[in-house]
Amino acid sequence: MKLVIQGLPEEEWKKIGDSCIDCTVIRDHGSIHPCIGCFSCWNRTPGKCVIHDGYQNLGSLIHHADEVIVLSRYTYGGFSGFVKNVFDRCLGYVLPMFEVVRGETHHKKRYPENKPFTFIFYGPEFSEEEKDSARKYVRAVCANIRGYVKAVEFRKAQAVPHPGRNPEYPEQQKALLLNTSVRHEKGNSAMFASMLEKHLHKEIETVPLMKYSSRREELIRRLDEVSDLVICTPLYVDGLPSQLIRFMEQAEREYEGRNKRVYVLANMGLYESSQLENLFSQIRQWCNCMGFEYCGGLGISAGELIGGITAIVPFGIGPSKTCAEGIKRLGKAIEHGEKMPELFAEPWKFPRSLYILIANVSWNRAAKRNGIRPKDMYRRL
Repeated sequence: MKLVIQGLPEEEWKKIGDSCIDCTVIRDHGSIHPCIGCFSCWNRTPGKCVIHDGYQNLGSLIHHADEVIVLSRYTYGGFSGFVKNVFDRCLGYVLPMFEVVRGETHHKKRYPENKPFTFIFYGPEFSEEEKDSARKYVRAVCANIRGYVKAVEFRKAQAVPHPGRNPEYPEQQKALLLNTSVRHEKGNSAMFASMLEKHLHKEIETVPLMKYSSRREELIRRLDEVSDLVICTPLYVDGLPSQLIRFMEQAEREYEGRNKRVYVLANMGLYESSQLENLFSQIRQWCNCMGFEYCGGLGISAGELIGGITAIVPFGIGPSKTCAEGIKRLGKAIEHGEKMPELFAEPWKFPRSLYILIANVSWNRAAKRNGIRPKDMYRRL
């Protein structure tokens, strides 16, 4: 059985849908929820999502498929919002525990298999740079969900129309910090955003994206009020979370306002900050589509560790030292409206082996608190 994950417009799907005989097709029925980052599919209901919206068994569907075929519009170097939503909700396909694979920290396999994935991207035209970007992204996705890239194809599709933009900046120098995490109040994105705010003196406003989940057009209109947009986001499956991609897609179609400077403050749970490179690339490509000025930013690895230590030791001391220095530099760039290089901060003088050990022990303890025996976290569905 082949599993098809398709996020194409209806007119594109009609052209090829009849060829998907004896396939299980995952498509957008309008009911899928974003991953809420609760990790229940690891330590509460292992292998299965707790959100019962018809997409709770995605990990199991991947396991039982002989091959996975992904059909998506090329969207800022990766998947469209819906397809990314599917991958975000597939977390239960792997285990929470870490191991080092080819020099990088990745999640351990839940299933003893090496699943083949074929990716087919649709777009009006593809430069060699865009093709390389897509290939790099899907390799990273497959590395983390422990499959392999069987093929990557590029096919012609109509362009997405978008309105013209005003190249001028707003006269009012105001920054909007957009917290894209579903855990917008208690997550690491909110914590790092609050650290950044301390270095800013211009008028700023922190807005949780999920507050506007059902009225994104209102948030898009508000963009015209600001000169600087700071995207504070976690890494989800090697890229931007689906809720942010959906916002970016809608903004590309609808925003008609003024130019702005765009900065990034990203964080993730993996150890190597280099695994954030695809996320930064997606923001750069979105800025190109919008006509915005991309101004760089900061990527923070081992965010859970930094957040936990900061609750005990003052921020900037110990493992959070590099992170604190990066946030200070990002704040200075935003304050003066300047570009900065992409910086990547890893725990200062904190060995990867110790980080993996602590993380794996923590997952076992979390399962026990939820009444799950550690060995049951390895459950296969």
